[in-house]
Amino acid sequence: MAALRNQSEHRLEGILEKAGLLQELTDREAAFLLGLQSRDDLDKLFRTARSLRERFFGNKIFLYGFIYLSTWCRNNCTFCYYRKSNSKSVRYRKTAEEVLDAAARLAASGVHLIDLTLGEDPYFHNRKEGFQPLIALVHQVKKRTGLPVMISPGVVPGRILQDFATAGADWYACYQETHNERLFAELRLEQSYQQRLASKEEALRCGLLVEEGILTGIGDTESDIMLSLQGMRQLQAQQVRVMSFVPQQGTPLADRETPARIRELKIIAVMRILFPDRLIPASLDVDGVAGLRDRINAGANVVTSIIPPLMGLAGVAQCRRDIDEGNRTVAGVLPFLEEMGLTAATAEEYLSWVEKEKAKLIRLHGTCLSGSNPFSEISHQ
Repeated sequence: MAALRNQSEHRLEGILEKAGLLQELTDREAAFLLGLQSRDDLDKLFRTARSLRERFFGNKIFLYGFIYLSTWCRNNCTFCYYRKSNSKSVRYRKTAEEVLDAAARLAASGVHLIDLTLGEDPYFHNRKEGFQPLIALVHQVKKRTGLPVMISPGVVPGRILQDFATAGADWYACYQETHNERLFAELRLEQSYQQRLASKEEALRCGLLVEEGILTGIGDTESDIMLSLQGMRQLQAQQVRVMSFVPQQGTPLADRETPARIRELKIIAVMRILFPDRLIPASLDVDGVAGLRDRINAGANVVTSIIPPLMGLAGVAQCRRDIDEGNRTVAGVLPFLEEMGLTAATAEEYLSWVEKEKAKLIRLHGTCLSGSNPFSEISHQ
């Protein structure tokens, strides 16, 4: 038994040394890291992840403001509180002025990005006017705040992605949840796996940075996680995330237990080792500020789901947690970072990172932006 333990420790040290030299790990090596169990081994894993984060980002952490502007959705995802058939979920659609007010408050508080998120709202997806109001809103938020904008509208046509980019959007977020197509079909009922993946590939061709994400604790195995990590590598997403499943009232998975958080933490650390120069979020949406420290210590370098209090805005996995108490704010987050010897980046530092990544995309793909640009005065702010 002791010999096996020594052999395992030797293998772990070799893999982590390889990671520290920025050598690409094999799938078997990455899977070995996902399977670690002992506290000592996990501490070594997290220490390596933090070291790699520091090498590429120093002690700087990025902060994302989050505006869930519409909780209406045409889809019926089995894990989501806002699935169309859930009569228990909170429904609202914020006006443009409400969104702009929230964005201005977030910008003033010190966030580095405004994330505009919504379900696949029929108001935009199914009407003749389509996405024009949302495209205009992206332009207005960019102009009002001067910050990078992320848009998370679900799967949209390529021409709409082009319009978002022209309006000033910098990021497109669209989570596959899993790269196991059978499991995807169980989670995202009557949705196309390939279409969802293709929307991100098209966004990259349009010069938009892309965030990919997975959900864990929904029947996924370590092999499924490895499949997703391979998919993220192939996509070359600029931001990659994992979130733990949280059961939601009124959904088919309401009685399923949430996974032990060590699962998510190991995935964050392995993501950092595989993608050392990428952005990896520590979301406030799952466990609030109480879960922030562990996710940062696992290698994350972005705090997401910062929400202005008392504005009637919801979260996703935890629709109310810590919001109106003011804990999911920049002021609520900074003390945690300071205790860990970290600090918030400046707006200029984040913008510089974004612009460098967008320049790489243009060199790789060119750009799909064409014709006159009615938003040209803000496109390069």
